[in-house]
Amino acid sequence: MEFPKFLLGDNTDYPTAIFVVHTEYPRFIINLEDDEVEWLEDFSQEDEKELESEAENLIEQAVAFYDREISRYED
Repeated sequence: MEFPKFLLGDNTDYPTAIFVVHTEYPRFIINLEDDEVEWLEDFSQEDEKELESEAENLIEQAVAFYDREISRYED
């Protein structure tokens, strides 16, 4: 089964949270309410160095995805 690169997540236990799930490596969930990121991977020290440079770009993509999805909903 193929998944989109990003998915929106919702949970009534967290009514103000805005979850975006990144489904490709490195997988993560970001809560746009507070920008908290939960990585769904275990990283080696070498991976962590590479991740530092890539993380900012991936988070920007997640925010852009959310903005795009919301703009489509509002139309």
